[in-house]
Amino acid sequence: MDPLILSRIQFGANISFHILFPAITIALGWVLLFFKLRYNRTGDSAWMRAYFTWVKVFALSFAMGVVSGVTMSFQFGTNWPGYMETVGNIAGPLLAYEILTAFFLEAAFLGIMLFGFRRVSNRIHTLATVLVAGGTTVSAFWIIALNSWMQTPAGFEMRDGKAHAVDWWAIVFNPSMPYRLVHMLLASGLTVSFLIAGLSALRYLTGDRSESMWKALRTGVFTAAILIPIQIFAGDQHGLNTLEHQPQKVAAMEANWNTGPNVPLVLFALPDEAARENKFEVAIPDGASLVLRHSTSGVVPGLNDYPGNHPPVFPVFWGFRIMVGTGILMLIVSWSAAFFLKRRHSLPRPLALLMVPMTISGWVATLAGWYTTEIGRQPWLVTGVLKTADAVGPVAGSHVALTLAIYLVLYLALLIAYLGVLVHLALKAAKDGDASPLPGVMNAAMSQPAAGE
Repeated sequence: MDPLILSRIQFGANISFHILFPAITIALGWVLLFFKLRYNRTGDSAWMRAYFTWVKVFALSFAMGVVSGVTMSFQFGTNWPGYMETVGNIAGPLLAYEILTAFFLEAAFLGIMLFGFRRVSNRIHTLATVLVAGGTTVSAFWIIALNSWMQTPAGFEMRDGKAHAVDWWAIVFNPSMPYRLVHMLLASGLTVSFLIAGLSALRYLTGDRSESMWKALRTGVFTAAILIPIQIFAGDQHGLNTLEHQPQKVAAMEANWNTGPNVPLVLFALPDEAARENKFEVAIPDGASLVLRHSTSGVVPGLNDYPGNHPPVFPVFWGFRIMVGTGILMLIVSWSAAFFLKRRHSLPRPLALLMVPMTISGWVATLAGWYTTEIGRQPWLVTGVLKTADAVGPVAGSHVALTLAIYLVLYLALLIAYLGVLVHLALKAAKDGDASPLPGVMNAAMSQPAAGE
């Protein structure tokens, strides 16, 4: 058993499980703030019922993200010691900034969000929501800065085989960072939008017609309908940036073997790296040149220009197509649901049924995009600086295989439990409707914001 391959699979499994939860908390904090501000303005307790349904999801997701993130930090020392030995002078401070500026902020004020309603003033409760939402975004900023630096490193110099910072501004705002950050923030927004819309559709199918359900459903659907075209544009810009700085990744995404003009857009194929060709190819003539160069005669890089220095083609090619395909489905579903909610103030049952499995569509698209990005960087761990094979530690393959099996079983159990809790919360909210009292509220009169708050 090859320790390198097993270590890569293990870290991939860890980060795949971990990223599910920041993908929710990054945007859900801002949705909670929207619910709270709407309550402050209107005094409608249905907004706070929506808030308290989804703040539980936020707290659970935050806890799962923290726990799963710890295992990754362990692996830097056990499986990948060469990473910190080579680039620790840069990676270490960026990770520390994330903890100091974001994690503590989220952890400190989450309790007020959960338990502080009517125990602190309305202003303080709202401020806590603002700080937690801001903390999630700041956290994403630092993590994306580090990941982007690994993709397009800048602002450093090598001394005795180790990276040393010479320009922190260039390190943080490296060439791909702004594109990657916007793409991830929008991905989180879409993940949360479909999570809210899907679980609200489940409530709708059970017969729940409460105001809190309608408010959550409309928020999820209309937010998704607005964000998905923006994400398509942002993704295109991110792709053009990748073409400039990581052309071999784009060549793998397109399964294009030979550099040249008039390159077709491959819709379906089975890339064969041994033969350096695609089997069963279905393509649109000149499509890749048009998309990537905005001209049918535009030159698109080919994999044959990067022998031994390009990523595995099959997973990058299909990961990209799963991401794009899921995005197109998101567009169709969100716009269809927005149409019915706007014009008919209801959802057709078939559409509501479709929206339930679409609850996790954001996860599917995020993971597919993440695999495209991370596998597309291979064979480098830090592009042009550190190869993945040079960072792996001297751990026996059997040991990695054992811990990998334990991780997979544990993650599967946790994921099933997590999804079960989400369904339970949705069904409980559907059962309670708008009849249950708000936390800390003894009567209907107290459900209004206090004067001057």
